[in-house]
Amino acid sequence: MPRRRLLAVLLVGAAGVGSLAGCRTDPDVAAYVGDEQVTVAELDEAVDTRLADPDIAAYAAGDEVGFTRQVLSLRVGEELHDEVARRWGVEVSDADVRTRIVELLGGADPEVVFAQVAQQQGASEADVVENVRQQLVRQRAAVAAGLVEPSEAALRERYEQVAPGLAQVGLGLVTVPDQATADAVLSQLTADPAGYPAVAAQYAGPNTLPQIEPRAPADLPAVLAEPIAATPPGQGFTLALPEAGGVVVGFVRDVAVPTFEQLRPQLADQAAAEAAEAGAALVARVRDDLDLVVNPRFGTLEGGQVVAADDGVVRLLEDAGEDAAGLAGD
Repeated sequence: MPRRRLLAVLLVGAAGVGSLAGCRTDPDVAAYVGDEQVTVAELDEAVDTRLADPDIAAYAAGDEVGFTRQVLSLRVGEELHDEVARRWGVEVSDADVRTRIVELLGGADPEVVFAQVAQQQGASEADVVENVRQQLVRQRAAVAAGLVEPSEAALRERYEQVAPGLAQVGLGLVTVPDQATADAVLSQLTADPAGYPAVAAQYAGPNTLPQIEPRAPADLPAVLAEPIAATPPGQGFTLALPEAGGVVVGFVRDVAVPTFEQLRPQLADQAAAEAAEAGAALVARVRDDLDLVVNPRFGTLEGGQVVAADDGVVRLLEDAGEDAAGLAGD
């Protein structure tokens, strides 16, 4: 099961915050989020704090107005997720966020990754932390609302569903000229599996494997998939395949299935992603309940991002750690 470790920094979060509409128009307020406000002074301070980082300043130099919208998008998303957390009674501690960031980094140097975030996306370390907090809020809200089941039993049930498809067959294939030879070779291999390399060497060719190799179900030759699946470990079969140059002797040494413990991290990541997706529906519900208004001076909110009326969506963070050593796995 592939596993990809990315520090995906989506400032507003997957749920977005929808379109803003309303009539509250205090010029000193950048955005209203229900009963909360993001004041222009708070927004200016948030922008100035980020621009104190030379890397972020260089990123924003070409479009400081757009950068201001990016920061406002983050602040609106922060207020919205605070309300989600309050309504569903969930808490995300600083320690929770730090633990999750370590997991997402997957061994990459944090300073390197955060520097890349600043240079490439104009986001601070605090922005990364806030995004991870929002992801955890969505996950935990979904659990609190009963939309997902995060228990160990649920993970084990998921394992039982996916494990058969991840089995690796220890497979040997030897192509011989005729059936009599195939029967003799199969007898040899069944009696002494460790002697496979010597037997295969006698019939070396493009359709003979020199060693027994682990093969996933998807990697098995289609014409041999059925007899391989029907063969128990330690046994073999023969199949006449003129197109292969004779008779193929297949030998199944073993069938190895990853253990639950080996797959648990991937299973937990999948469950967390599904919980975050389910939590996005709760964020949307809260969004619809709140009176969300953005000061036209800064633009409008579309698809979860503050945009200018005439120049489209402000680019937010996507894959921040794509180039960091050790950040991409699988």
